[in-house]
Amino acid sequence: MAEAGLVLGIDIGTSSSKGVLADACGKILARASVPHETSAPRPGYFEHDADHVWWADFLTLSRELVAAADGRPLAGVAVSGIGPVLLPADASGRPLRPAILYGVDTRASVEIAELTAELGAESIVDRAGTALSSQAVGPKWRWLARHEPDVFARASLFLMASSYLVHRLTGEYVLDHHSASQCDPMYDLRAGDWAHDWAERVAPGIELPRLAWPTEVVGTVSAAAASETGLPKGLPVTAGTVDAWAEAASVGVRDPGDTMVMYGTTMFLIQVLADPRPHTGLWTTQGAFPGTYSLAAGMATSGSITDWLRKLVGSDYAALVEEASAVPAGSRGLLMLPYFAGERTPLFDPDARGVIAGLTLGHGRAELYRAALEGIAYGVRHNLEAMGASGGQAGRLVAVGGGTQGGLWTQIVSDVTGMEQQVPVETIGAALGDALLAAVAVGLEPDIAAWNPVRSTVEPDAERRAAYDEFYPHYRALYSSTVEVAHFLADRQNSAG
Repeated sequence: MAEAGLVLGIDIGTSSSKGVLADACGKILARASVPHETSAPRPGYFEHDADHVWWADFLTLSRELVAAADGRPLAGVAVSGIGPVLLPADASGRPLRPAILYGVDTRASVEIAELTAELGAESIVDRAGTALSSQAVGPKWRWLARHEPDVFARASLFLMASSYLVHRLTGEYVLDHHSASQCDPMYDLRAGDWAHDWAERVAPGIELPRLAWPTEVVGTVSAAAASETGLPKGLPVTAGTVDAWAEAASVGVRDPGDTMVMYGTTMFLIQVLADPRPHTGLWTTQGAFPGTYSLAAGMATSGSITDWLRKLVGSDYAALVEEASAVPAGSRGLLMLPYFAGERTPLFDPDARGVIAGLTLGHGRAELYRAALEGIAYGVRHNLEAMGASGGQAGRLVAVGGGTQGGLWTQIVSDVTGMEQQVPVETIGAALGDALLAAVAVGLEPDIAAWNPVRSTVEPDAERRAAYDEFYPHYRALYSSTVEVAHFLADRQNSAG
């Protein structure tokens, strides 16, 4: 076993980066965070500058957390980040442009259709596990070759947030199996390896990184990185992974049926599987731990809508939650489609748009805020039903993320879905999950079940559930009845830039 020591976890999120310093029992000794901006140069485009956001945030967090260790030895460091993303880099790993973000970036719609036609929709799902969508990396490579050929011509490597940090820390060019399995159609899910023929077709001439698991040490901190970060030279570094899967690890979501519901800027769900179960409306991926698979679902917006409303009405969250709590289920006759940035699973429609139906002069900000939470909850139910249709079975729901604060949002989701949710002690835990993965990788043998225990359980209310059961079919019908109008408006928005 490695010498007992502290573990460091750092996560790069959409709007902030967070880090924790923990011991082998999961006790958090220090935590830190750094806000940052996401660039949106055009409608449907979302980007991060790897050097000025990812690396700069890492430097700030690592220095602060190393100082908090106060001389106690570090055993390892793990990182995670938003994903899947596309960061083209030259042969030395230097970024050639800002990273193109995950499914919220919808620029590659034409390339998605092209590759689906070329490779065959059924063949893609059977081999890669997931239909091509805005979440897929492959179509974004083709978009890059078409629209920025000079960048593509100079590209040799491709990185994600976690693998970029690993490369900066160790010089190793490596990607974890889970992240690779989201690079559709470049990864063969059943073979557990790159689909080399499809990868060459999608991104010709690009060197593929070697593959590892998030629980593996892939290198050590170099002298140059040690000088910049404050980390000790030779410190073990794990492969890293996508933030949501690190978050799931932080709350012990690792057995078949365990399902994490992450309340963040976007809503994300991960259900653990014992074997792959491809579904055309979901993402089927490798899990964070060897021998596991995942069904994943993601809504394009959730917390971003509540933030938009908060700014629009000039209020704070506490006041809005208090006012919305006094509004009955159904928001006094309002329905909201939360597709303000298109929608990911299970619709895969980048041109879907937000709809608020039933508005009258009698409605105010309290009803609007509650309708937003209810619309997102209906989306969660829609995704859970898709998981059930694929053969997955939610044994327990674990709620994480900033949206668990206050209790109203989680209560509405339980009422809409009819399922209880466990809320752990630490609910913003991708960085804590990183620390756990580091502890596993360096042999500290952490007790995963006790790492982040359950703090409370949210039980569904039968009366409100009955009310939501009446609204839900109308929520589902609202999309199909407005989709043509939404697509017309999206086209006009895109044309206007």
